[in-house]
Amino acid sequence: MKKNRERFCNREREFVYKFKVGSQCFELRVPLKFPVQENASHLHGRLMLLHNLPCFIEKDLKEALSQFIEEESLRDYDREAEAALEAVKSGEVDLHQLASTWAKAYAETTLEHARPEEPSWDEDFADVYHDLIHSPASETLLNLEHNYFVSISELIGERDVELKKLRERQGIEMEKVMQELGKSLTDQDVNTLAAQHFESQQDLENKWSNELKQSTAIQKQEYQEWVIKLHQDLKNPNNSSLSEEIKVQPNQFRESAEANGRVYEEQRKLEESFTIHLGAQLKTMHNLRLLRADMLDFCKHKRNHRSGVKLHRLQTALSLYSTSLCGLVLLVDNRINSYSGIKRDFATVCQECTDFHFPRIEEQLEVVQQVVLYARTQRRSKLKESHDSGSRNGGSDDKTKTADRNYLNILPALSFPRCVQEKFLKPLREFYITRHSNLSEIHVAFHLCVDDNVKSGNITARDPAIMGLRNILKVCCTHDITTVSIPLLLVHDMSEEMTIPWCLRRAELVFKCVKGFMMEMASWDGGISRTVQFLVPQSISEEMFYQLSNMLPQIFRVSSTLTLTSKH
Repeated sequence: MKKNRERFCNREREFVYKFKVGSQCFELRVPLKFPVQENASHLHGRLMLLHNLPCFIEKDLKEALSQFIEEESLRDYDREAEAALEAVKSGEVDLHQLASTWAKAYAETTLEHARPEEPSWDEDFADVYHDLIHSPASETLLNLEHNYFVSISELIGERDVELKKLRERQGIEMEKVMQELGKSLTDQDVNTLAAQHFESQQDLENKWSNELKQSTAIQKQEYQEWVIKLHQDLKNPNNSSLSEEIKVQPNQFRESAEANGRVYEEQRKLEESFTIHLGAQLKTMHNLRLLRADMLDFCKHKRNHRSGVKLHRLQTALSLYSTSLCGLVLLVDNRINSYSGIKRDFATVCQECTDFHFPRIEEQLEVVQQVVLYARTQRRSKLKESHDSGSRNGGSDDKTKTADRNYLNILPALSFPRCVQEKFLKPLREFYITRHSNLSEIHVAFHLCVDDNVKSGNITARDPAIMGLRNILKVCCTHDITTVSIPLLLVHDMSEEMTIPWCLRRAELVFKCVKGFMMEMASWDGGISRTVQFLVPQSISEEMFYQLSNMLPQIFRVSSTLTLTSKH
């Protein structure tokens, strides 16, 4: 059959079109190779332009060309079908093999014959955990998670103590060497000692890193196996040991000593809450909160197992596999790693408690790096098409080459012309997401990529950071994230240039933009009530906080209370 198909393919036919211009007759002859791969409309436009044909024959020529291509293609299909039937009749093609091929193709392309997807281990464990956390065994699950958390925290404490002792010992050695510099030792000796110190630190950090990785892997396996076993036992009502298995025993709670110096101190928080209504005709109620707090306070676990902390953790666990997830926006640079700044602090918090449901933070960042690398490879060819326009705008070539060298960085939006940004870079330029089940009050972290431009006072509503917030809110709407925490000033720490007027202008811009984005939510999700938390840095003054608190109800429509009095 393939021979017959090759026989009728790649054959040339001549298209002939006759028309009159005044009293003169003209004839257009065009050889066409079948099957015609090009769109008939495109081919018609090329013929009009190439042969300088008059415009009054344009419509008739298009109809004649389309009809010619359709008729000749049908003739080829008929000839091919007749040749295939002759091959079957003559025995050239095995009828049973042909029937099997047709049946296989039909089964693979028809949904009703498709094989059902086999449930994965992660999906099965998620269903089991969701059942248990909404059962009387929930407290036992939280107690076990807390014990594992204390165990890892103690291991991290030992690591920090050992690293501190090593650095102190190396510092003393370096001081002695510096005192002998120029006498009995040279610069080469100092460099050699510094290299030895660095290598020793790396070896010790790698040793502890491997130990922590191994401990978390063991904890995760033990926890998942215990959860599966407990769920199976719950299905067996005759199991006499079940009540003891889920019995809460407070004396078994492991409390870590506060003398290790790693207990998080709670600082005084300032908080204001508002209820607002947004929408033109069908209004939707939302909750807004303004807080003075550290972003990582929503991630950190407390060592002491108090009831208030336990309730926070219970709420997070209950909503882990639900339609009421909690998200947090972190402002990071465009390097996808956890080596510096708030990225390192966030990774440290993630490492202090084993994640029993999702991959470790390092593994998730590796996946993001691979996705960015793949996307950049796919888009590189498209960027070449706009290379000429980018070079004419000036300055973009050097930035593009720099971004290509740093292939594990997210592309900065302003490195390319606006036409290239809008066409190719919009999905990639703003943020990446990590999932967590081991944090105190959040399930999803949005890592919003910003640069030093956010510290200036001249950003607008079209700034990439602001547009990143819009896309984050859109992801929240499409993925059941009903609570999201946003840094109001688009910074995590205050600096000298951030004066009171600067703070007021920035807060007003973010308030107004977020209000517009929330009004768009009605078209994204149909108008679901959400909670948006605006966070300001801990170092901001109370006076500044209350100025921002007074600004919020002026921008949003805050619900007013009605006082009902009875007539006597």
